[in-house]
Amino acid sequence: MVRARRIWVTAAALLAVAGASPGVAVAHSQPPARPGLSTGDTPLPPGWRLAGGGSAPQLVWRSRKPVPMGDARVEFRAGEELLGVPRPAADGHTFRLPLDGRRATGLRGLEVWSGGRRLDAAETAGAASAPRLPAPLPANGVDPGKPGAYRTKTGEYGLKSVRLPSFSKPVEMRAVVVAPVGATGRRPLALFLHGRHYTCYKGRNDTSGTWPCPAGTKPVPSHRGYLRDQKLLASQGYVTVSISANGINGQDFAAEDGGAQARSSLVRLHLARWADWAEHPGTGPKVVREAPRADLSRVLLVGHSRGGEGVNRAALDSLAAPPAEQDGYHGPVRWTIRGTVLIGPTVFGQNPVPDVPSVTILPGCDGDVSDLQGEVYVDGTRGVGNGTALHSAVYVIGANHNFFNSEWTPGQAAAPAEDDFYDEPQHPDKVCGKRAATRLTADRQHRAGSTYIAAAARLFLAGDDRVRPLLDGSGKRAPSADPARVLTHAVGARRSAGFLPDGGVSVTGGKLCAAVDPSPAKACLGQGAKGASPHFAQWEIGREAGRHAIALHWTRTGTPARVTVRKPVSLSGAKALALRLFVPPNSKGTQLDVALTDTAGKKTKLGRVTLDGLPGSKRTASYWAREIRVPLPAAGRAGLDLGSVKSLELTSRSSSGRAWLMDAWGWRPGTPAVRTEALPRVDIGRTTVDEGDSGVRTYRVPARVTGRGGSGQVRVYVIDPATGKTTDRLVTVRPGGQDIDVPVEVKGNTRYGTDVSYDVLVKAVRGAVVGSYRGGITVHDDDPAPTMTVTPVAGKVTEGQSLKWRVSLSEAVDVDMGVLFAAAPATAPEVSTKDVPASWLRETSGEKPDPERPLSKVNGLYLWADIPAGRTRADIALPTVKDRVRESAESVRFRQVDLETGEPRTGGLELTGSVLNAS
Repeated sequence: MVRARRIWVTAAALLAVAGASPGVAVAHSQPPARPGLSTGDTPLPPGWRLAGGGSAPQLVWRSRKPVPMGDARVEFRAGEELLGVPRPAADGHTFRLPLDGRRATGLRGLEVWSGGRRLDAAETAGAASAPRLPAPLPANGVDPGKPGAYRTKTGEYGLKSVRLPSFSKPVEMRAVVVAPVGATGRRPLALFLHGRHYTCYKGRNDTSGTWPCPAGTKPVPSHRGYLRDQKLLASQGYVTVSISANGINGQDFAAEDGGAQARSSLVRLHLARWADWAEHPGTGPKVVREAPRADLSRVLLVGHSRGGEGVNRAALDSLAAPPAEQDGYHGPVRWTIRGTVLIGPTVFGQNPVPDVPSVTILPGCDGDVSDLQGEVYVDGTRGVGNGTALHSAVYVIGANHNFFNSEWTPGQAAAPAEDDFYDEPQHPDKVCGKRAATRLTADRQHRAGSTYIAAAARLFLAGDDRVRPLLDGSGKRAPSADPARVLTHAVGARRSAGFLPDGGVSVTGGKLCAAVDPSPAKACLGQGAKGASPHFAQWEIGREAGRHAIALHWTRTGTPARVTVRKPVSLSGAKALALRLFVPPNSKGTQLDVALTDTAGKKTKLGRVTLDGLPGSKRTASYWAREIRVPLPAAGRAGLDLGSVKSLELTSRSSSGRAWLMDAWGWRPGTPAVRTEALPRVDIGRTTVDEGDSGVRTYRVPARVTGRGGSGQVRVYVIDPATGKTTDRLVTVRPGGQDIDVPVEVKGNTRYGTDVSYDVLVKAVRGAVVGSYRGGITVHDDDPAPTMTVTPVAGKVTEGQSLKWRVSLSEAVDVDMGVLFAAAPATAPEVSTKDVPASWLRETSGEKPDPERPLSKVNGLYLWADIPAGRTRADIALPTVKDRVRESAESVRFRQVDLETGEPRTGGLELTGSVLNAS
């Protein structure tokens, strides 16, 4: 008897129906997980099932509580390897991931993650005691959070919807405009793009992610959630527009890049209209005609969550055009992106634009993109471009993900809204719980966000260097953001050569550690970390090359750690050495002496630094670097050759502790003019090919390199579909070249199987940018399915024996084949719940024998079989028990279930049998 090597359990199949047919009751029909039911020899964890079978197996996970629609992707992982991004069902609990047959037999260590937070594990207690906020920083001389002199005017426009590649439904062209009243001349333009949220609502509790919105529901006005930010900017003389993207949110679940390219297209379609209206002022909508003319040479893009990744892509696409077939905008670029503001952004592609300045706001209590992966928009630019663009990270202690948008904030939103940081009542988080002293109210959080958006506008669009200390790690605060505690660090701008862990260094007294590695001995945080680090946010692979930091661990005072570069670095002209360092959350008073040694062996102590950890818990990403600066001029006067420095030394002055060094730079004040260079652009495509019946064919993963010249380096990752393991290599790319060459051999056959994807990922390393980071070859199995039949092995038995049937295939195939049967009415009298073992009934259906009833009346009683790949048959058994009741023959009947509908299949297979009295 095959009880299910791949768990052909009913609910997994029926849950697929739940998403489309709300009337189908499925929760009670899910049999309990049982030891011994597995893929291969490994039991599946609770909540996991396999469904679909044949050429379309699906891995299904059901959460015990709803998973809200958000910006972070829900990911299925097997250990450290990404299996894929499942598709959510409409019930908010169920997620399904199609599997190829080669991968379906090796599912071990299954986990569900979203934004660095594990969803399928119970929450544990947070910080043991209430952490304290850091002391307020000194006030900056200029406060950009103060309203300006202009009155403001608000209005909306709606244009004809647009079609975007790979999306079947049109996307709206709707926006809200807030502009200054009485401002003369052309004014800089700030464009806002919201993130991924519910698209439609009805009343106070009913929401969905469908598009277009069904009759009787309204679109969620997410684009109106930044009016407070817009009004502040407009009062200071900027024209602002916030665009709606519900049509993308409702369709991006199938987009390989999470919708980044679609959002870029939408942003640039709006900018093209603004360029038209600037050239021909009388042609715009009423609200635009009444606003000052926009200056398209000074544009700031502000994106929240997936909107952040969207505006990052729009900045890239404005410098280097994407492949035309992937793009929804095909006109000229008549604007200049001077900077971006990214609020709690996703970065699925980990492909920041190096030569466009950016400010990334990291919410310390983000419950959606909780790994704060947006830090990659800072760290990921190092060494890629020319380094003149400032890339700032702004860490807002106590801020969550949603409250930067008033339409995602309870009590302010038109549609249902919620706090994205979910507290377990049994384990309230000491840092981010609703009553925690470190948690910000919605009003205080939004005010802080508005202030730092305005700071970016003033620096990037108005060129006012006086606000730079608020963004670049100089340790100043904007009083308008009080009482929020806001910390910053940065790379780029006037930072000169320095010590980069990825730049070829040797380390003594510490460890050159890997940002992403499954080995605790190699990983930077390793075991025992209480929380996560934004600097080490995981990508789609379990082990990533070329991302490092320097880990320090000491148990006595005076322990030195030395970082030595291969080639001497010049710190000439720098005013300070800027180190990005972090220590464990909630720690206090870590002290380190900082010293430099030049190539002549002259060693000079620069000073002593003191570090405190951020408030943090197991649920926060608080291992985040503070920028610490130590002056350099005195070292030069003491005889250190700042033009030829070979090593940096950090010596502990605490009895024990840990610290991590991200990098160290020579720093000077000021904001240089940004040099935007035409770097080679790489885009990976995807091709689908038929398997064929015979022979071997070689296909190549489509890879396009465009640009106007020069060369760059990227790292190419190739994922083996059979094992899930990844190999990587550095590739030098040139515009028009075929440097990225990934051949895929496809062997044809006539055996039925699954589609197989050969996936490739690419990331910029130096002198290049990446648009479409993911692609490959999908091999479509084009063989017909085998015929399945059922024959009785023991169709008439005596009480105490088992009924048996054999499920057979007309030929062996390359995948597991499964079939599911539901109990159905049979000729009376029927086999009853007292005629089968009570343990079998409970194990199979979750039901009890009492009250006695026919098997056809048992809720959720199914029989199933799985025929392993390469075999042609499997048996199904129904055990019976011997009783002392004299009775006539009893019958039983099971009908094949249609997995698409959850109903018995018309004309499908049947299992029938009869049980005779033993006395």
